[in-house]
Amino acid sequence: MPPALAGTHAGGGANQVRVRAYNERLLLSLVRRTAGLSKADIARLSGLSAQTASVIIRALEKDGLLMRGEPVRGRVGKPSVPMALNPDGAYSFGLKIGRRSAELVLMDFVGTVRDSSIETYKYPTPDNIRQFVRNATSGLIARLTPSQRGRIAGLGIAVPFELWNWVDEMGAPEQDMAAWRDIDLAEVIGEIVPFPVFLQNDATAACGAELVFGQGANYADFAYFFIGSFIGGGVVLNQAVYAGRTGNAGAFGSMPVVDQAGKPSQLIDQASLFALEEMLHGAGIDPTRLWRDPESWREISLQLDQWIAQAARSLALAITSVCSVIDFETVIVDGGFPAFVREKIVNAIRREFNGLDLQGIAMPRVEPGAVGSGARAIGAASLPLFSRYLLDQNVLFKQVEP
Repeated sequence: MPPALAGTHAGGGANQVRVRAYNERLLLSLVRRTAGLSKADIARLSGLSAQTASVIIRALEKDGLLMRGEPVRGRVGKPSVPMALNPDGAYSFGLKIGRRSAELVLMDFVGTVRDSSIETYKYPTPDNIRQFVRNATSGLIARLTPSQRGRIAGLGIAVPFELWNWVDEMGAPEQDMAAWRDIDLAEVIGEIVPFPVFLQNDATAACGAELVFGQGANYADFAYFFIGSFIGGGVVLNQAVYAGRTGNAGAFGSMPVVDQAGKPSQLIDQASLFALEEMLHGAGIDPTRLWRDPESWREISLQLDQWIAQAARSLALAITSVCSVIDFETVIVDGGFPAFVREKIVNAIRREFNGLDLQGIAMPRVEPGAVGSGARAIGAASLPLFSRYLLDQNVLFKQVEP
């Protein structure tokens, strides 16, 4: 949130004409965070006068950003009319670039994914991502009306910082992955699309999506683990994403754990989906099914159960370490897999705690994420919306260079 302005109320509002845009953002943010607010509620919470709030609300309705709900009757006086964000008020694109697949989603103003396009590959290169974005955005835009096209706020990108690392685990040629070192990804994508482009670490973007659209709003603080090709995560403190000095806070993949033989290892080697890929390779099973057909996960129950047991042991150790540093009340676990796999992993982690020495540590609740495998793309799509329309930019995160 921007610094407090002269003449602002403790709630953040101000009546000066020069801060009209700030007040519009404030009102939209209040409505986003609390459903069913009336005009009187909005005025009270913002610190604006009833007249000023009413004028701004009418303007936001005229612009198509706010809409009226059904009047609430049964109280003394005039019926209360709840206000809500108009889902069609704004749209944004979210691009997730992963080590095995790319996804582009079109999201509306309230966080509903309206359309999407997915492409799988053995490994990403700047050229194939550029072509994917060009084709996917053209296809998704073509299905919009002219009015909808005029309401696109921008495109957010969620990408692993230092995408060129761990080339051996990915099975990618080093020279192809090295091409990622020297490009300005936001600039490259900005040459393809006619609207603003934003960039964020993929796991941090997923954490932001859980905070805004998942169950993160229920907790003041939580650690977030997202299991993709490689595992990463995020940190939320006092209902705000903490990105850290370089935007990479919550890089849990590098945490030391032990493997099944008790030898030192890293979490990324034990609890990432590339470890499941290796198990499938060893069993003569094509691992590309992991990215192409979510239902096919039920057909690999033997290898899947082995991987879940391995991942859960290491995640329990990692969570214990994280909670010895920050007293998190909750740890949320999500990933690029079907919901039934997420439930199995969470339950297995809970069981693993029974065998650990937890003296001196107040263990958190471990809960499944509510956003799911699309969290990274959804988090990316939220970046333009928060940048343009909303005040609570602790969700937007600071812009950093990868």
